[in-house]
Amino acid sequence: MTATPSGDALVGAVEAGGTKFRCALVRGEGDVLAECLIPTTAPGETLARVVEFFVEAQQRFGAARAFGIGTFGPVDLDPQSPGFGRLLMTPKPGWVGTDIRRALIERFERPVAIDTDVNVAALAEAERGAGRGLRSLAYVTVGTGIGGGVIFDGRLRYGAMHPEMGHIVVRRDPRDREFAGVCPFHGDCLEGLASGPAIQARWGGPLAALDDHGEALDIIAGYLAQLIVSIALLTACERIVIGGGVMTDGALLPRIRAAASRVINGYLPVARRDATLEGYLVPPALGERSGIMGAALLARRMG
Repeated sequence: MTATPSGDALVGAVEAGGTKFRCALVRGEGDVLAECLIPTTAPGETLARVVEFFVEAQQRFGAARAFGIGTFGPVDLDPQSPGFGRLLMTPKPGWVGTDIRRALIERFERPVAIDTDVNVAALAEAERGAGRGLRSLAYVTVGTGIGGGVIFDGRLRYGAMHPEMGHIVVRRDPRDREFAGVCPFHGDCLEGLASGPAIQARWGGPLAALDDHGEALDIIAGYLAQLIVSIALLTACERIVIGGGVMTDGALLPRIRAAASRVINGYLPVARRDATLEGYLVPPALGERSGIMGAALLARRMG
């Protein structure tokens, strides 16, 4: 990668979600000059509106030196692959094979960096949010999908591809045996049981809208706690940040902490130091801005 742009450089940032795209033109370390939300519809329509936003924003404020995209996945992140930047077998109907980068590259002829939405959020939280001062952090999002990213010493972790934490197998809650799950690939994987669409299918609405949602909260918290414990055991990261649309009203977080603490049962040092996990499992310090700020950071790294 080339050097970081000067402090007043303009970059374009896109947080591409399964429900909506958030776009922003950002100056320097995070001064958002223009921003919009675009519903995620068909690929051509959605990406055309992204381009339209940046055309108008750059006419007002100047040209972006680079663009950064944090996208829902899975996505091909191998720069040597002929499918680099294309979505893989995503559950989002109609989006498999979509080249997320191409429309911006063709219209603006500027570098376009891409990573997953959870990876860019992890990057932002590590540098400017809940992970400041730490060497390691994991970020989990629970919304239209479920995903996670891990960062150590400023570097995101990859292997053959980016992590796909939302598709791990979890133990079924005894109260939830009859629900088949909504994941088109795995049925009752974590995303199939605890994502926003899964909650809608299982209970007929979002958790906050249910008349008596205590049992639903406990079931979903139990599933998500299994992910938190798995991350803690597999990565030994110093903190886990959990965000996304399902988490926004704050009701789930204390139950996830309690369920995770019961599963850990004092085994890990973090649980012995902090039995409630209040300092270990935390909401995003950047709130809903983690993804878009991370996409801007990704663009700045392009130079």
